[in-house]
Amino acid sequence: MRDLLVTAIVFGILPWAFSRPYIGLYLYSWLSYMNPHRLAYGFALNFPFAYIVALTTIFGFLVSKEPKRMPWSREMTVLTMLVLWMVVTTVFAFYPPLAWPQMEKVFKIQIMIFMTPLLITSRERLHYMIWVIALSLAFYGVKGGIFTIVHGGVHRVQGPDASFIAGNNEMAFALVMTIPLLRYLHLQEKQFWMRIGLAAIMVLCGLAVIGSQSRGGLVAAAAMTLVLWFKSRHKFTTALLIGASIWLVVSIMPQAWYDRMNTIKTYEEDASALGRINAWRMALNVVQERPFTGGGFEMFQPNTFKIYAPNPDDVHDVHSVYFEMLGEHGFVGLGLWLLLALLAWRTGSWVIRRAKRDPDRKWAQDLAAMTQVSMIGYAAGGAFLGLAYFDLYYHLLITLVCLKLILLREDAERGVTEPSARPGNKKALRKLGWRRGTRSTAPTS
Repeated sequence: MRDLLVTAIVFGILPWAFSRPYIGLYLYSWLSYMNPHRLAYGFALNFPFAYIVALTTIFGFLVSKEPKRMPWSREMTVLTMLVLWMVVTTVFAFYPPLAWPQMEKVFKIQIMIFMTPLLITSRERLHYMIWVIALSLAFYGVKGGIFTIVHGGVHRVQGPDASFIAGNNEMAFALVMTIPLLRYLHLQEKQFWMRIGLAAIMVLCGLAVIGSQSRGGLVAAAAMTLVLWFKSRHKFTTALLIGASIWLVVSIMPQAWYDRMNTIKTYEEDASALGRINAWRMALNVVQERPFTGGGFEMFQPNTFKIYAPNPDDVHDVHSVYFEMLGEHGFVGLGLWLLLALLAWRTGSWVIRRAKRDPDRKWAQDLAAMTQVSMIGYAAGGAFLGLAYFDLYYHLLITLVCLKLILLREDAERGVTEPSARPGNKKALRKLGWRRGTRSTAPTS
């Protein structure tokens, strides 16, 4: 039954994905983040739904009247350089038979990331995309939060099998990045019951992070929560939501959870933590020998540990986005990856400053601020979790690019003469793919 339901939804929306490609992007995001086919039991489990939707969306875009020029912002340029550098490191990888399939997987993800600024060209389209992404992941947050309450926090919350968020650490990581997006939706919602519902979803997602029993998730949640409160417009409401989440944690979680979290303080006695450190030191040893290219995708293999690790017998997953990028793509790859994050952060700050002056653009200020909060959660949790290629992170970075482009287009169309929208910026906009007479249109039902 689940197989038929997922198939009916996907193929029912597919004609719209062709005629209105941005709807295809929504459908692809739903498949990528919720992984509904992974909840089935039959043919849908391994059916290439995402591949079919991606091809339909791309072909629909090519034959549509949507502008075809890529907005070459700083972030898009650096992201292109990063992907090309990954191809170089794959050529020189330690294990080519393993590296090339991973390169293909990452490349397919990035194709749809690059489609985002081409299709998400208005506030309405961007707002709906955030709804799709946030609710797709919040499904597991609500489910996991209720599961944690019912079972008293004894069992771990995990994601769907064979997905980016299958493990408890990955599930916690994704939910930490999702909560700020839910807060953005909460700030924009006018209906009282919708606001109550979104508030409940945020609390349950927070409880699911704790219920995952992920120590890295706890660190990410702590950092995200602090910045969430700092960047929220309504700090009292945010404090109430945080307080409710903490109260539930204190009321529900068993002593075994506290004992596990306390091992953060005594990592030198924890085998898992020592294994991660061993993998990090191995990555440093690899880049001492190969500083530019690193070991390529999938380099954290037993044979690599035998040659480069301080403890060759302690084979462990890297569990760090920073050491994953460093070990697999060298200092060049890590540098490009960090530069991409820095540029996206600065773009978010530009949007916040620009939107503060206009009450009609509070939505943009909120989305930029909450996206930055998600980035903080990723940066903190990423120190202990290995999801360097998780498409949600790149979607967040491109969200900030889309935000800036939307504001610049609006300024140019209004003829605004403030510093951020002077005629020189129109020239810059043309370089980014905008031209006079090309308006960003809202989706129609």
